[in-house]
Amino acid sequence: MGPKGTLRAIQATERRQQREAQKRLRELERQAKEQAKLSAIEQARLEVEAFDNQLEVLLSVHKEQGEAWDWVALAASLPPPCPQRHSYHEQRANQRLVVLPARQRETSRSIFEAQSQDEQDFQKAMQVYSAQMAEWEKLKKLARRILTGEHKAYTEALVELNPFAEMSDLGSAIHFIVHSAKLAECVLKVNGKQAIPAEVKTLTSSEKVSIKPMPKGRFHEIYQDYLCGCVLRVVREVFALLPVDALLITAAADLLDTRTGQTVEQPVLSVFMARAVLTRLDFDRLDPSDTMENFQHRGDFRASRKSEAFQPITPLTPTDIAQVSMNDMGFHDLLTSIQKMREELRSKIAELSQRASDAIPQTSPSL
Repeated sequence: MGPKGTLRAIQATERRQQREAQKRLRELERQAKEQAKLSAIEQARLEVEAFDNQLEVLLSVHKEQGEAWDWVALAASLPPPCPQRHSYHEQRANQRLVVLPARQRETSRSIFEAQSQDEQDFQKAMQVYSAQMAEWEKLKKLARRILTGEHKAYTEALVELNPFAEMSDLGSAIHFIVHSAKLAECVLKVNGKQAIPAEVKTLTSSEKVSIKPMPKGRFHEIYQDYLCGCVLRVVREVFALLPVDALLITAAADLLDTRTGQTVEQPVLSVFMARAVLTRLDFDRLDPSDTMENFQHRGDFRASRKSEAFQPITPLTPTDIAQVSMNDMGFHDLLTSIQKMREELRSKIAELSQRASDAIPQTSPSL
């Protein structure tokens, strides 16, 4: 091959290498675009998934419940074991000295340091024990007070043990009143407008995020179920914590006052919930709004669904509570009711007997 042929061959090889390099570059650019596209799709899916999860948290607040407190077991519980002194480090030091003999000065020093470490461990264990003892004594006294039906003990348990932390994180506030050992009352402020998203996020057919304003009807439906779910959650937590038989709960929300044009807090739902009724509910399957129909309540959610706004109500009071049916009573209340009915029946029989006796004419004996 002549010089020109050699030159053409070299140039052809360079052009082929350039084409291959450009082809490789285009392939890398295509892969980068695919990865960017995939990353955008994953981000879109994650964003929509986070939105759906936020709604799920709001609409499933009634499904969770803390552990039930056994106040009888706490009142009878034994104190934590007192720590004992141990010579673990000293014994290890002695073992090392037997295996690796040292001068007398070094021996005394290592034994002293080991004894000091054992003493530090014991003092730390005593500090933990003191804290455990204080907590045990506190809970034991609280348990005894709760079992005697002390109202202040109920309030202390609600404040100090605070089973409503999750609801507080969602923006709801709770205030309690204890009427008796069997009946408590609370007012629940539900900040649904701040907790519920104002926009709806969905995925389009092209795997992009579609963001639209939340329809008013859908917003109110979520708000309504969240409010009722909070009511159910509060009742479940109270029944798990305290030995009350019933809870009178009123839920309040921010409503527009058309007289002033200002947003004010007003009661929208008031419910009397008996423990015996609540225990028969399946919380994983029920609809929180529909569940209110199982209890004596004030607040018309069927009408609010049409108007897409809550209507203010006058809350129930303990004097408004209707007589609880026999099926809804606990054993103690049922026994008390039977005894009361027995006394009333005896009184009625005595009254009727007296009337019958008075109605019989008195005849004088014949001569």
